[in-house]
Amino acid sequence: MRIFNQKVRWLAGSFATLTLAGLLGCTTLNPAKSTAAASSAAPIGDSWALLNFTKVDSVNPIMGPSTAGKFTDPILKQEVLWEEKDVFNPAVVVKDGVVYMLYRAENKVGKFSKTSRIGLATSTDGLHFTRRKEPVLHPDNDVHKKYEWSGGTEDPRVVESEDGTYYMTYTAYDGDKARLHIASSRDLLKWTKYGNVFTRAAGGKYVDKWTKSGAIVSRYEADGRIVATKIKGKYWMYWGDAQVWLATSDDLIHWTPIEMAAGEKPPVPLRAQAITMPDLKIVLPTREGKFDSDLVESGPPAMITDQGIRLIYNSRNEPSFGDKNLPVGTYTAAQALFDINDPTRLLQRLDNYFMRPELPYETTGQINQVVFLEGLARFKNNWFIYYGTADSKIAVATRPVN
Repeated sequence: MRIFNQKVRWLAGSFATLTLAGLLGCTTLNPAKSTAAASSAAPIGDSWALLNFTKVDSVNPIMGPSTAGKFTDPILKQEVLWEEKDVFNPAVVVKDGVVYMLYRAENKVGKFSKTSRIGLATSTDGLHFTRRKEPVLHPDNDVHKKYEWSGGTEDPRVVESEDGTYYMTYTAYDGDKARLHIASSRDLLKWTKYGNVFTRAAGGKYVDKWTKSGAIVSRYEADGRIVATKIKGKYWMYWGDAQVWLATSDDLIHWTPIEMAAGEKPPVPLRAQAITMPDLKIVLPTREGKFDSDLVESGPPAMITDQGIRLIYNSRNEPSFGDKNLPVGTYTAAQALFDINDPTRLLQRLDNYFMRPELPYETTGQINQVVFLEGLARFKNNWFIYYGTADSKIAVATRPVN
């Protein structure tokens, strides 16, 4: 049995107790209800957050490296074991009663001794997956090669449009810089690449900046579909992996980052990649003294709820100016709530993480101390949240929909 309790304070000044209980082979993440009222501008306590997830330790990790996946790489012109090194950071969609997982996989060949490609696996129970032998999105001899080779295609997030087209935001990595790209598909197998999401924005000034992690605002339907939804005539996307920024689009392909108004100042001193993009409006900043001190990064597609837009996000800790109780570089997960009428306006934010690395496959791997949440599915009256562990394997946690 693994149990610990930690007091946490909500942003609006209310208090709750976060309890992580390991019971009967499971780890339960169960923050207690708040005992004080939040501000009138935001929901009370934690009622807006999606909590009480249980890590399914009986099957976790549900996916790891494999030598079964083989394909002839079009650039190397040789057979590659494309997922033999690590698999992690999955996106998921539900289609016709089946969970489709698109996940990042790395091999052991190439300039960096690894190249990332995106694979596809399916499941009828959300726990046991069957993989396709070949990747569905990978670097190729196309116009995008200079951005995708030889680092690869990484970290997908997938939503559906009203007409049933799937759109995948993913990271194109050339070995020097990460860039946020997008592709579309009707069947989740064959994908059309469109390149950088910011190609047409601001005279192209963001094309050669470090950009990634696009979480498009969507409806999570009862049948499991994740449908991109316009607000005030625009699609919206939370993105970034230093601070969290925001962008809008008319067509889900071409996006415009939201910049600060004249005279507006960033809410925190700029660090890391944020220094290179000083005009962007930060909508979710890092916080000194906390678990999300060093980095915040969008998780699964943002969810429209009755109380606002819920964003599950990943974060990294630096003990020297963050949470001194977490090891250096620890990735944990938390949640934030934004105004449905103004997606730039932060209403609420958990004051502590709701998931952290605990088990050996989460604490030890390619990158130690990592849980990285990227896929969320409503399936069989449960929420399934899928996450990368130590940048090496994939795991799942669940909770009832109620």
